[in-house]
Amino acid sequence: MTQNRVTLFRVLRQLRHLRRYVTNDCFRALAVSLVHSRLDYGNFMFVGLPVYLQRRLQAVLNAAARLVFRLRPYDHVTDALAILHWLRVPERVNFKLALTAYRVLNGMAPSTYLNQLVPVSSLTGRRRLRSSFPLQLLVPPYRLSTVGRRSFPKYRPL
Repeated sequence: MTQNRVTLFRVLRQLRHLRRYVTNDCFRALAVSLVHSRLDYGNFMFVGLPVYLQRRLQAVLNAAARLVFRLRPYDHVTDALAILHWLRVPERVNFKLALTAYRVLNGMAPSTYLNQLVPVSSLTGRRRLRSSFPLQLLVPPYRLSTVGRRSFPKYRPL
């Protein structure tokens, strides 16, 4: 996690040098593509992350928003995040998790691993009604309370 954060700050430092050579829209697209792609790469590792570690990742997003809008280090970044349509780190993790669960439930996930990894319950023997196919995720039992609770099939957004 720390290595990811250091890498992201290095990317922001490199982006700062490109600022004067590109347009504002191009710079915003670069910031989004480079920072968000690296943040989303290990997104499921951030499920259930302690608050102090979430704050470290949020500092990276805040620094990227400050860089895009040329804000000073102590300026509030809430409006900048809203203008960029960027979610905060816990909300972003919950959104990505909910999106993946939606894709699994509706058969849009890659069939090679996610559909087999996450079992979906369906009632058989009833007539073909919408209510007879609830498409609920089956929650497998787990032993380790720290790691098992954070796994994809077990975690639910708060």
